[in-house]
Amino acid sequence: MSENKAAYVPYEKRTGGESVVYFTRDLSAEGLIRIYRRVSANLTGKLGVKLHTGEKHGPNIIPYTWVKQLFESELDDNAAIVETNTYYEGDRYTTEQHRETLKVNGWTFCPVDIMDEDGTEFLPVTGGKWFTEMSVGDHMKNYDSLLALTHFKGHVQGGFGGSNKNLGIGCADGRIGKKMIHTREGSDDMWGIREDELMERISESTKATVDHFGKNISFINVMRNMSVSCDCEGVAAQPVVTPNVGIVASLDILAADQASIDMIYAMCEKDHKALVERIETRHGLRQLSYMKELGMGNDRYTLVDIDNDDAVIDAAIAVEGVKPFKLI
Repeated sequence: MSENKAAYVPYEKRTGGESVVYFTRDLSAEGLIRIYRRVSANLTGKLGVKLHTGEKHGPNIIPYTWVKQLFESELDDNAAIVETNTYYEGDRYTTEQHRETLKVNGWTFCPVDIMDEDGTEFLPVTGGKWFTEMSVGDHMKNYDSLLALTHFKGHVQGGFGGSNKNLGIGCADGRIGKKMIHTREGSDDMWGIREDELMERISESTKATVDHFGKNISFINVMRNMSVSCDCEGVAAQPVVTPNVGIVASLDILAADQASIDMIYAMCEKDHKALVERIETRHGLRQLSYMKELGMGNDRYTLVDIDNDDAVIDAAIAVEGVKPFKLI
């Protein structure tokens, strides 16, 4: 019987190295700032902050007031939010539409660079089976460092959207890169690639960006308002039924997404049922196993609780709505 690479792997069955993952229950601007400080030392020079700024009036995106306080407290004039246009026709399909949507959603307090506004650039993909290169927004080359500031939630095709999806789809440009991920050559059907193959394509695209920045990249997942829908669905997103958890951060993209998934799977059945069903029916966990195959990080980690004097959570985590679970 072949191994199901899109199945959930309990922590005790994982192998390999460990990374450090930071955690706070403080879902606020202050919590975001505190956890950012834990993973910011490598973010030097001109910094791009990649986040999903959302369709118009999107109800679940990271509050712009939190990000505004992060910029005012921690970042300087060398920092900008970075985005790309969408492959689907909507509120962010063209640069003009995108800029109007940014205004509607409150992203007016700092520069917002739509990286594919002036064209694209190809980055190499090392070790992939679908791509040897990926098309990203041309402006990416203007940045020395990147912060993936991700709203962790479900996704209609990817199962879940963590740091991997934020970079893999979110840095690919709207006309070439996103089409490479979502469609086969000669096709315009953006729904034609499903399950494991789509997860692998997303991850290979992410690897191009992660390799480009090397050590100058960090990952934050905000586990709040976790609908099964992506923020690209805007006001049409499904209602939120999964409890809020907190904020996760790491210098390791796989560890950040794996820790977030572990917290979802640790919830009681009624609380995680909808999101787990969305993840598993889309083979979303293949994102994790393929990132590991590509050498993008570790799925084993030490979880550091920054709310409790940097206690290492080596037996259980006490999060409202989440039952205790073993980590190391």
